[in-house]
Amino acid sequence: MARVLACNSMSEIRHRTVDTNGIKMHIAEAGEGPLVLLCHGWPESWYSWRHQLPALAAAGYHAVAPDMRGYGSTDAPKEIDRYTVMHLVGDMLGLCDSLAPGQKPVIVGHDWGSIVAWDAALLRPDRFRGVVGISVPFFPRGPMPPTQMFKAVAGDNFMYILYFQEPGKAERELERDTKRTMRNLLYSASGAPPRDSLTNRAAVPKTAGFLDAMLEAPEKLPQWLTQSDVDYYAGEFARAGFRGGLNWYRNFDRNWELLAAWSDAKVTIPSYFIGGLRDAVVTGPGGTGPGPMVQMLPMFCTDFRGQALIPDAGHWTQQEDPGATNKALLEFLGQL
Repeated sequence: MARVLACNSMSEIRHRTVDTNGIKMHIAEAGEGPLVLLCHGWPESWYSWRHQLPALAAAGYHAVAPDMRGYGSTDAPKEIDRYTVMHLVGDMLGLCDSLAPGQKPVIVGHDWGSIVAWDAALLRPDRFRGVVGISVPFFPRGPMPPTQMFKAVAGDNFMYILYFQEPGKAERELERDTKRTMRNLLYSASGAPPRDSLTNRAAVPKTAGFLDAMLEAPEKLPQWLTQSDVDYYAGEFARAGFRGGLNWYRNFDRNWELLAAWSDAKVTIPSYFIGGLRDAVVTGPGGTGPGPMVQMLPMFCTDFRGQALIPDAGHWTQQEDPGATNKALLEFLGQL
């Protein structure tokens, strides 16, 4: 039976389970019309698109936000090598086949979901009519395995992707108190903390834990984030654990090997980028404007339609400023 989540909109968010690519995937959906897939990142769930689902539905689209592989109520295979980008893109293709056979949807991603969206556009341009990356721009395959590059860049400083490589280690830390984990992580990576706090966190020694690099969230949360939001995320990870999402990080080098044949390929379908200017992923460390990878997007995307850079948003762009995000999404969709 479908569950319905009440929201302050004429649209209703419906929930069901869909078979795709050999797994059962929980999806949240709203509206009818052309399909728009919304891929979340780490550590999130369909819930990170709660503001976009009704807005897209009201504009005449069928908006679908899955719990991605390993998250929430979607299956979480035990094997690390079942979380490669080929599996993740395959999940989205299977979802398209189940929900809208013969249709070419637009795929939108945030954070790790952006990598899935960009690679879906790169690998199967015949299956999608547009792609939007939020927070993480497209970047081509590098000259060496990613973990080698991360080690060279990090030196003696903490680097969370390297910390995530050992199975079980990060899980134990993050699952000790999921409410504290999510509260501090959501606050720390947002646009709310003072700018100098971002610089201070960059010098944490590599012997530290992940949460040592996070700020302690104040009692009064930023306006965009409620305690109910924190409780929802914390409840999902308390139930399902962090292992599934962390396994995505444990495939960086494997993905690098799998994508060798696309090392110099470009994204050819219509593309767009949305990012917050309080997000170090967008600006680069210490930056205040778009960083090099954002500036180079037109080099890597042959039909790049532009970008929306949101001044006060941090990494959780579509949650921190849903109005600006929805406006940008609808403008891009209207061009197609």
